[in-house]
Amino acid sequence: MKLSEIISNINGRLGIAELNPMQRRMTETVARSIVLLSPTGSGKTLAFAIPLLRRLRPADGRVQAVVIAPSRELVLQIYEVIRPLAVGYKTVAFYGGHSMMDEKRSLSAVPDIVIATPGRLLDHVNRHQIDLYSTRTLVLDEYDKSLELGFHDEMKRIVARMPNLSQTLLTSATRLDALPSWLHAGEPATVDFLNDGSDLKKRLTVIDVESPVKDKIDTLADLLRSLDNQRVIIFVNYRDSAQRLYDHLQRLGLPVDLYHGALDQPDREKAIDLLNNGTTPILISTDLGARGLDIDTVGSVVHYHMPLTPEAWTHRNGRTARIDREGTVYVVHSESDTVPEFVTFDRPYHPTGHSEDPIRPTAATLYFDAGKKEKLSRGDIVGFLVNKGGLRADEIGKITVKDHSAIAAIPPTDPAAVIARIKGEKIKGKRVRVSLLK
Repeated sequence: MKLSEIISNINGRLGIAELNPMQRRMTETVARSIVLLSPTGSGKTLAFAIPLLRRLRPADGRVQAVVIAPSRELVLQIYEVIRPLAVGYKTVAFYGGHSMMDEKRSLSAVPDIVIATPGRLLDHVNRHQIDLYSTRTLVLDEYDKSLELGFHDEMKRIVARMPNLSQTLLTSATRLDALPSWLHAGEPATVDFLNDGSDLKKRLTVIDVESPVKDKIDTLADLLRSLDNQRVIIFVNYRDSAQRLYDHLQRLGLPVDLYHGALDQPDREKAIDLLNNGTTPILISTDLGARGLDIDTVGSVVHYHMPLTPEAWTHRNGRTARIDREGTVYVVHSESDTVPEFVTFDRPYHPTGHSEDPIRPTAATLYFDAGKKEKLSRGDIVGFLVNKGGLRADEIGKITVKDHSAIAAIPPTDPAAVIARIKGEKIKGKRVRVSLLK
């Protein structure tokens, strides 16, 4: 694809008027191997998408490019960026928890671009459902995270099936000691936008919230009730702690949800959807939520437990102050907690437990039991909610259409009335069950 066409698609299809400095640098970098170092939330997906798209030849029934990412959430995030830009090319996403049958059907016509988790892609390769022999471009996104999760062997075996690679891109939020020999990447060009976290530090305000007692849970509750309306992520180190906080805050009536590795994938996905829509604007998460998630604007990050490493501190804080925005970080600790040297404060704060504009749901979320595979589109949902649900188009918020389901944000005032009006009505001549997601 021509760069001018890619830029036009970025402007028209993603609504991005101007590339940031890192993305512009990637338009200028020409090398067989590129290592892109960038912090969380810096726009790296679009940055590596540009050289990937530039190397695409006219579609010829062979896989031209592969992107490997360590998590289902990240795969979907990348897919939502690349698919609208790759006009005229077939783009597919493969990941664990997704229907293998649906993925196999999507391979009835060979895709041009594959975005996948390592294990699921290797599964398709081993089943001879996809051939990577002609792949020319490989992206290993969040390579450092993939190593942490133990995907080294899977990635090595996949690369062994790509003898015709002519471009390799690695992205990482931490500096790498060396590239693996099995990549055959030679001496890569490095595009370094980490800046040792200095840019992120400038945009963060770190606030010291000291609890008068060892059990900090009431101090946390007071802090949340003191904040003006916004989205907040609370980080803990343990799943049991996450559950304890969730139970307590929910009893207090705060709009809160959970995110950690012991939850089923649909529950984790739902938690992110409800956070993004503003239905449950407070999320309690382990470090699983510190990177690789497509999370909209988060006003504040709260460290209920101290991060164990400087990297964890940076990744957690990167959930707010994304791209060029400013953000606030609260560190809740008692006298018995040891504050790491890498945690420095800008000022103290004593929560009042009261706000004139408290955190609250800004939307209700409707769930539709049909999606892309049932030919349901965002436009179909808007038309249905306007014509049958009695809503105005400007009252409908974010709509996300997945393979076999969809969600839509609507005003939180009376969602039951909307559901009552659309009950039994058809979308595109089909009955679709609509319920309140909570």
